[in-house]
Amino acid sequence: MPHLKLFLLALSFYTRLPGPQSQDYTKLPQAVLYLPLVGWLVGGIVALNFYLADLLWPQATAVILALIIGIFLTGAFHEDGFADVCDGFGGGWSKQRILEIMKDSYIGVYGVVGLLLIFLLKISLLGGMLPAAVPLVLLAGHSISRLPPLLLMQRYNYARNNDSKASGAVYKPSLQELAVATAIALLPLALLPALCVLAIIPVLVVNRYLGRYFYRNIGGYTGDCLGASQQIAETVFYLCVSALWTFI
Repeated sequence: MPHLKLFLLALSFYTRLPGPQSQDYTKLPQAVLYLPLVGWLVGGIVALNFYLADLLWPQATAVILALIIGIFLTGAFHEDGFADVCDGFGGGWSKQRILEIMKDSYIGVYGVVGLLLIFLLKISLLGGMLPAAVPLVLLAGHSISRLPPLLLMQRYNYARNNDSKASGAVYKPSLQELAVATAIALLPLALLPALCVLAIIPVLVVNRYLGRYFYRNIGGYTGDCLGASQQIAETVFYLCVSALWTFI
């Protein structure tokens, strides 16, 4: 029962899906471990949306509609973090300035360009895959991409000393907890051809270097950094699966 409550707490915080009215938000740090499971649900709804839309419209249109549904379900939670990271690290020249820019609610040129390019890349990659494979790739991508934020949280410290919009999610998972989250995140890979398992390697490598980049510049991570790591991991996964599919 505690596991169910934590999952529902994660679902209500990281998505716009309805949850119980009374939530114990003091447990939010532990609930972050259920991010991959939240990815299952979000990815499943997005995948279903693509499948239905692809019956009526061109594949590229179906992909765009699927992305829209994903953004609606999460309230652009991760995309907002990615845009803030683009603005902060693109326009900042010191730790303090980077953190200030990322906390600013306005979006700048770096953020706009970053979002535009990452969306175009997703549309291009998913639009070029076999239509029958896209729903499974979406499901796996949403689940796996929610593991890298947990890896950053386990390895690095929170970079801000004061409270921020994501301070409630600050948590350092134990290795045992991380192992369980990893198993949950990787399980949808079983639905794809075996060769697609190799796609997880570049995802982990890119996330490792991303974590080092954050640490070198701001001494750790912020909530925006976690959102950016999810978006980057999702896109890298699509890139790798698309490349691997030529050998399947």
